[in-house]
Amino acid sequence: MAPAEHYLLLCVPILCFILSVSRPVFAERKPVFACDVTSNPGLMNFSFCDPSLDLKTRMDDLVSRLTLQEKFGWLVSGARGVSRLGIPNYEWWSEALHGVSYTGPGTKFASPVPGATSFPQVILTAGTFNESLFELIGKVVSTEARAMYNVGLAGLTFWSPNVNIFRDPRWGRGQETPGEDPLLSSKYGAAYVRGLQQTDDDNEERLKVAACCKHYTAYDLDNWKGIQRYTFNALVTQQDLDDTYQPPFKSCVLEGNVASVMCSYNQVNGKPTCGDPDLLAGVIRGEWKLNGYIVSDCDSLNEMFNSQHYTKTPEETAALAMKSGLDLNCGSFLITHAPAAVSRGLLNITDIDRAVANNFATLMRLGFFDGDPSNQLYGNLGAGDVCTPENQELAREVARQGIVLLKNTENSLPLSPTTIKSMAVIGPNANVTHTMLGNYEGTPCKYTTPLQGLMASVPTVYQPGCADVLCATAQVDDAKKIASTADAVVLVMGSDQSIERESLDRVNITLPGEQQNLITEVAKVSKGPVILVIMSGGGMDVQFAKDDPKITSILWVGFPGEAGGAAIADVIYGYYNPCGRLPMTWYPQSYVEQVDMTNMNMRPDPATGYPGRTYRFYTGPTVFKFGDGLSYSQFDHQLVTAPKLISIPLEEGHVCKSSTCWSIDAVERSCKNAAVNVHLRVKNVGNYSGSHTVLLFSSPPQVHNAAQKHLLGFEKLHLTPQAEGQVRFDIDVCKHLSVVDENGARKVALGEHVLHVGSLTHSLNVMI
Repeated sequence: MAPAEHYLLLCVPILCFILSVSRPVFAERKPVFACDVTSNPGLMNFSFCDPSLDLKTRMDDLVSRLTLQEKFGWLVSGARGVSRLGIPNYEWWSEALHGVSYTGPGTKFASPVPGATSFPQVILTAGTFNESLFELIGKVVSTEARAMYNVGLAGLTFWSPNVNIFRDPRWGRGQETPGEDPLLSSKYGAAYVRGLQQTDDDNEERLKVAACCKHYTAYDLDNWKGIQRYTFNALVTQQDLDDTYQPPFKSCVLEGNVASVMCSYNQVNGKPTCGDPDLLAGVIRGEWKLNGYIVSDCDSLNEMFNSQHYTKTPEETAALAMKSGLDLNCGSFLITHAPAAVSRGLLNITDIDRAVANNFATLMRLGFFDGDPSNQLYGNLGAGDVCTPENQELAREVARQGIVLLKNTENSLPLSPTTIKSMAVIGPNANVTHTMLGNYEGTPCKYTTPLQGLMASVPTVYQPGCADVLCATAQVDDAKKIASTADAVVLVMGSDQSIERESLDRVNITLPGEQQNLITEVAKVSKGPVILVIMSGGGMDVQFAKDDPKITSILWVGFPGEAGGAAIADVIYGYYNPCGRLPMTWYPQSYVEQVDMTNMNMRPDPATGYPGRTYRFYTGPTVFKFGDGLSYSQFDHQLVTAPKLISIPLEEGHVCKSSTCWSIDAVERSCKNAAVNVHLRVKNVGNYSGSHTVLLFSSPPQVHNAAQKHLLGFEKLHLTPQAEGQVRFDIDVCKHLSVVDENGARKVALGEHVLHVGSLTHSLNVMI
């Protein structure tokens, strides 16, 4: 074994390095757009090139001018231009999950934009429980995206956000989502979409960029023990579908007015989602009235035919998907097989026209057919609007707000840089860069690693402890040596994309390899505070650390983005008072040993011992609960206003006037006028200024196998020591206090609803 290498790092200003690689010199890039009347004045004679006309007139004109073969070219993500009409090729596939991403061929990082602001991975942003922040991030990302489009480096259609429910702790893509709660996911999705699309106040049809909510629906398994998302059939009850899996997508469409929804790879109850007319044409287009296009996940039509063997021929697959409501195929399946489907009479020209019309209408809303983008609303955006100091500071602020303090024995944190003279920083994630981004990342403006952030205030000695997060072998003795002499120890552990990512679900939810042993052994010899920092997308079974008195504090930092190291240091040193809350339950390892990941049921089944899922239904032991999160201060709640009784008058002849009812339909006319105002006084009774998230839950009467508890709303406020503030929740009885019955109908349960805010509870009776 080679001699141990220790790294002595002196107190210096925070070091942030910009990625610097040699690049070839590129000719000036220009955005891709149609209707370039400057170069081709004859295009002014086409109605579809006239921005003064209404959208339908322009779109109808364009569709009428295309040949059938030209229309086929606009059914796929790599759309084929029509030169005779002044329409260039267009690549639909760009991504912006938590910043402009290089995933997808529609975006490139090169001069004059070598990087973009990389915000924390979505799961950590969700931990801020800050709806205004969700929208603000979207606005910044869309500004950078539009700026990159203007210099020819990006498209206008971004397939983000991911609003799937984080149902199972093993899911590799849980990191991309807003967590396990339908309300939080719904509010995140709608707010982020509004921020991305940022419609013009003077013209609601105008889009800054087009967002896409994915992956519709009941999609939350990638590759678990050889079971693949491409062939997985999710067996979902109507009740679970309507009260858990669908709400975020519904909010995207109805509250966010999203321009696109992406159907997923999997089947739901035996039908491929991209070939289910009830889910696509029936719900998205019919019930929710999507104003935009429906796109397939990439190559999902190919998987439908070749992996699921759902149809007998490729032409039948193409016809099924389009007749079900699909407009755009990520991939080339439709351009290859739709022509034969039409020739065989499986597809009508009207099906083709509907699809390309929806696609073209979206591009028209983006100004793609309005000529030179430099003359349009966002034409002044350019390279100088990307990676601005303000945007980078926002990335740091989001990470700070999302970081969750899970344990803090005897107020061990914050550490005082004036009293801590030496620090040991240990762990495979202590000096990482790319790991902090999570997946669907782009090239960041710069990085601040945890080590760089921590060493800026205190002289620091560093030992990785493991070669990587797999930690097959731990350098325990070397780590103990530096820990035993330091005034404080910070262990930065967890996972990375080799553990959890798209196409890779976890089997175990414990810390990988020898990480636990390294943590425990280091804690034994440490003379001062020991802070365990978990960098991960999903939760970890760290019960051992929670129980170990030598481990004084635990922080979860998600994948905290480009400024993650600075944010971690801000929290540890008390420059920032933590206020994040867990957006998902942290289960013990015994849970995943008991529960098959393929079981989609949310509700427990006592007959089989199935324990249910998420805080709404699971009643077993947890390591940490949904909503957990400590502060360096303390906050008291006092109820100011809340009714104890709500009476819903029924119309004459209503069945519940003559017989006993446990619930009434939430669509009752009289129910529409029922509202509840809940006012809370919040006081900071501690010594630190800080933000505090108020989570309002309800435990409804146990009818229709309702959730034991569900989130009604959340609000965030900032208070100085001893200051007070008020939080108001306006609760629509039909919407917020209702439950979904066994058939998917929304009902208002009659009887006692118990409201929860922290340790405060209040009983509210709903009567008829």
